[in-house]
Amino acid sequence: MSTLGERIRTLRKQQKMTLEALAGTELTKGMLSLIENNKANPSMESLNHIASQLGVEVSELLEEISGQEVREVLDQAELLLNTKDYDFLNELEQVKNLIEPYIPRLTQGYEATRLLDIYGRCLAYSAPEESVTLLKKVAKMYEDLHLITKAADIGRNLAIIPFMNHQYQIALDVLLEERKKLEANPLWIDPLSRMDFDYLEAVLYFAVGRNTDAIQMMNEAIQYSSEHKIFKQIDNLFRLAAVHAMMEEDAGKMAHYLKKLEAYSEFADDEDSKAFIHYANLHYLNTYQKMYMEADSLYHKFSLDKINTKLFTPYFQLERAKTLYGLGRVFEALKIFDEVKIPDIVHHPIDLSIFYEKDAYIALCYLELNQVKKAVDAVNVAINNVEKMPDTPYKVFIYTTYEQVMIRS
Repeated sequence: MSTLGERIRTLRKQQKMTLEALAGTELTKGMLSLIENNKANPSMESLNHIASQLGVEVSELLEEISGQEVREVLDQAELLLNTKDYDFLNELEQVKNLIEPYIPRLTQGYEATRLLDIYGRCLAYSAPEESVTLLKKVAKMYEDLHLITKAADIGRNLAIIPFMNHQYQIALDVLLEERKKLEANPLWIDPLSRMDFDYLEAVLYFAVGRNTDAIQMMNEAIQYSSEHKIFKQIDNLFRLAAVHAMMEEDAGKMAHYLKKLEAYSEFADDEDSKAFIHYANLHYLNTYQKMYMEADSLYHKFSLDKINTKLFTPYFQLERAKTLYGLGRVFEALKIFDEVKIPDIVHHPIDLSIFYEKDAYIALCYLELNQVKKAVDAVNVAINNVEKMPDTPYKVFIYTTYEQVMIRS
């Protein structure tokens, strides 16, 4: 098997290029000679320059990775992604670092395409534009492999990238455009893929304040799931329906969907769903009914040992602090409010608005302590955070608190 230097020299001579011509302005003739004779290793910048001068891809210069090695790397990446350590950004960084050295040598085949797919998704937080460019390339590779469902999944992720950057209307526009292209393709008939799109579309409609469209899509997806006995995304749809019912203060409908979610959690042994049910009931008691003694009692009836700590702990901390505020235990409440951090994976404006309430509650705590200046500072943080969010009961609470604080200031 030829070496990197030999491949560069062969391509140069095939194109009748001199060392000076190939070196150009980026390399010296001496350095290029060392590279061709395997006495120096080029940097990625030098490789990119050499490939550009030769009119080839960098992958043509590098030794192709074996199929076995690709499969091994893919297995490691999938294992990392499926390991629940709940540190989302750290997990993405680990996967990105694992795959990155192989990127220039990934050319074709399912395993290589899947690795590029995973790598592209890992870039979504740190380099969204680069992520979009790569994922569009991967979608075409999947189409060439006739893997239409995989290509569809890429389309959904192209919408998730602006969503993660809180560009909700752009995310919805991308999703609708990707869905339109897919529905024009007669090969796209996968019901599981449809459920993914239905759920995300409902989520994004809620994100931009198009609640009527969101409810219609959510209900259609739940009905489709029931008719076709498809359970993918059904837990998320039940959560979405329960939260909407709560925001409408429809206790009966909320209880209906939480009961369905409970049945699912038992069937699937899903601890996250069980934790959500407990959280939803706590949240309803604190936020909508102001029944703080009942919330205090309920809090102690559920073990938090098995919860997804990175995701659920901040939610439970927030509810605990709200309960303590309602019980008049202001100093304890302030201490816990200070510990609440928004999870890395939370981007929906409704979820964010729930967390933005924290500063409004802090303002109320300071009012109780007659520390009006601190109350004003805290409520202004809440107002600034929620200003561009769609209207929700949480936004209303923040503005009501603002008026209450300003009267005292």
